[in-house]
Amino acid sequence: MPSVCSLFSGIGGIDLGFIQAGFDIVWANEMDAAACRTYRHNFPNTNLIEGDIKRIATSDIPDCDVLTAGFPCQPFSIAGLQKGFKDRDGNLFFEITRIIDAKRPKVVFLENVPNLMEHDNGKTFLVIFNGLAQFGYTVYYRVLASNDYGNLPQIRKRIYIVAIREDISNRLYQYSEPMELTLKSSDIINRSVKQHDIYYYTEGKMYDRLVAHMKDRKAIYRITDTEVRWTKNQMCPTLTANMGTHKDRVHVVWDDYGIRKMTLREGLDFQGFPKEFYFPNTITIDDAYKQIGNTVSVPVIARLATKIKEMLMEE
Repeated sequence: MPSVCSLFSGIGGIDLGFIQAGFDIVWANEMDAAACRTYRHNFPNTNLIEGDIKRIATSDIPDCDVLTAGFPCQPFSIAGLQKGFKDRDGNLFFEITRIIDAKRPKVVFLENVPNLMEHDNGKTFLVIFNGLAQFGYTVYYRVLASNDYGNLPQIRKRIYIVAIREDISNRLYQYSEPMELTLKSSDIINRSVKQHDIYYYTEGKMYDRLVAHMKDRKAIYRITDTEVRWTKNQMCPTLTANMGTHKDRVHVVWDDYGIRKMTLREGLDFQGFPKEFYFPNTITIDDAYKQIGNTVSVPVIARLATKIKEMLMEE
């Protein structure tokens, strides 16, 4: 079974996709304490090291076939300040190259926001591309949408980078083909079921604002500073980390019992997590929402990881 070392593991979305594709997660690292609690709750047997990657020596990281990293995207996100490498988190990419230089895995798998390609007029992506190529890796990259490649009714585009070590780069990596979207948001959100009272708006300025703007009761709405936005075809707007870091940023729906926030379970379902995956009672609901927005669409990862495994298994 091919092995994976996981950087910036979060709650384990990338790890879960690789596990589903038949990989073994031999080592993982995450700095956020709340995310680590969720990770350990769902992957109790994985060797997760909690702490700053800058303080971890490469000698403490085992050898692996694949190195994965969903490195922090906020420095490059349109929704963020777009500081890029000027941001402390943006500089964490160079921790990835430090480990690549020492461990030389067969494959490096990276995930980030699509704006990574345009940030600073393309200079940021060029640094990342060259940062991988300098160690003798052939670099593939593509922006994929969760609704086209994961059968998830969420509008979510991400860039997926696959870098293959030069001694096996003759094994061409091929991205998965688009697939038909058969899952509907109504398969995830059952408006006839009453949810816990904590999810419902009942009065106040926000309730009045939502009532005034939510005209289509089948839609899913995203709240911004300036508007209550909805998407066509009842698709789920992109789930973002600010759901847990800003008041009243969780997506909202209108069910048979009133106007409410998307539940945690619904958020996980829109990211393609299995039903047995959930949050421990040792984190706050805000932490959980943030983790949902920060994680990945698992079925997309699983399809890409399957292609990596097929490539590695070629003789």
